[in-house]
Amino acid sequence: MARLTVYTDRPLSTIEPEVYGHFSEHLGRCIYEGIYVGEDSHIPNVNGMRCDVVEALKHIRIPVLRWPGGCFADEYHWKDGIGPKQARKKMINTHWGGVVEDNSFGTHEFFELCRQLGCKTYVNGNVGSGTVQEMAEWVEYMTFDGVSPMADLRRKNGQERPWKVDYFGIGNENWGCGGNMLPQYYANEYRRYRTYVRDFQEGHRINRICGGANVADYEWTREVLDTCFRRTPPECHGKMDGLSLHYYVHPEGWEIKGSATEFDSEVYYKTLSKAYYMDELIAKHGAIMDEYDPDKKVGMIVDEWGTWFTVEPGTNPGFLYQQNTMRDAMVAGITLNIFNQHSDRVKMANLAQMVNVLQAVLLTDGEQMIKTPTYHVFDLYKHHQNGKLLDSQMDTPQIGQGEWQVPMVSHSVSRDSSGAVHLTAVNLSHQEGTALDIQLLGMDIRKARGQMLQGEMHQMNTFAQPDNVALEELTGLGVQGDTLHVTLPPCSVVHICVEG
Repeated sequence: MARLTVYTDRPLSTIEPEVYGHFSEHLGRCIYEGIYVGEDSHIPNVNGMRCDVVEALKHIRIPVLRWPGGCFADEYHWKDGIGPKQARKKMINTHWGGVVEDNSFGTHEFFELCRQLGCKTYVNGNVGSGTVQEMAEWVEYMTFDGVSPMADLRRKNGQERPWKVDYFGIGNENWGCGGNMLPQYYANEYRRYRTYVRDFQEGHRINRICGGANVADYEWTREVLDTCFRRTPPECHGKMDGLSLHYYVHPEGWEIKGSATEFDSEVYYKTLSKAYYMDELIAKHGAIMDEYDPDKKVGMIVDEWGTWFTVEPGTNPGFLYQQNTMRDAMVAGITLNIFNQHSDRVKMANLAQMVNVLQAVLLTDGEQMIKTPTYHVFDLYKHHQNGKLLDSQMDTPQIGQGEWQVPMVSHSVSRDSSGAVHLTAVNLSHQEGTALDIQLLGMDIRKARGQMLQGEMHQMNTFAQPDNVALEELTGLGVQGDTLHVTLPPCSVVHICVEG
């Protein structure tokens, strides 16, 4: 039995749509085959982008897309990916599989994809192996509408009008694959590079994202902010709009990782416990950010998150292809609820990755495409986008195995612009259902309806059984006064919409 109290008259922070963002890297079959098949492909496409993938992503209201990496970003030289495709340079993707990258998907193709998706753009620049000039010229190429060498080159390549860059990342994982830098060194590089990410378009400002910490590296956060704030004139403080954080769930550790599909109860709860660690990371990094940015003008940008298991047997180990089960759905539900509850600080998050890589929402095989359990969680949670987080309190027992204990029910609640309340809840027990009473203080319930995703913890969708896990109507939803009564099946995720 669990009980949730929602204070509908206590709206808190806005849940930014970008919290439900995605990430696409030149890695394995994420972009090539997964998103981009080329204009001459027999797979239905518009300007090379798979129609089925685009439509599926539009359905879950993808708000922002990060590209081109990831580790790939700091070896990516953007001029290799423009102009006639047959003349573009080829390179070896040294990070991911040692395969040939032919650069047929570049700047123009990325903006075309975002146009079709109707989403914002998040471009990650090259600090690790690039130059200030290279980054400055890329921004000019993408966004300048006047007379200049880069704007003229863009027009020569077929794009008359500039694009809009909403977010620009100054490097990626510069503590590791992005240059193995120390925090103060990177912070000074950030200050230098960001100077040349210019705002060329009147009325539009590019949001500049600073490279943040790997998991619990709190020293990195403190040193970077100290260099960028205390050692910088006050008039320059506004030139950081976001600070990134990366965290992946490895149930068996970085070296072993563990199978995506074969696991027992202990590993299941270990995985969920590690997913809950995101809450501690946000709180502790956020506390350091509060010291330098008490008004929360700098957003926390969790632009890489998700499960990372051992690759599927028989696949290229550098392609990071893994299946997706109801366990992944539990991790997604937990994590998105945590982001919602920290929406005063977390302003964007990007699931890694969108198609065919790590905790993907879509998997493809030739002409076939399937939606993973994680996709359906994003479908349930899309109603939180732009909502006002509501103050709430959950009373739920702890469950688990051995040292790996988690709350039985994870949740978050928001109210949309029409006044409807949206509740998402996850029953993390893979064995027991639970009754959940939801008291909505200050609201007269007129109507309530819901959808649900449920299944055995190993259950997944395959190309032979694409709808093995799918959304269904939530039945048995009772209303008594200001209280809802619902039973959550084992291993389930629900969305309930309440109108007053």
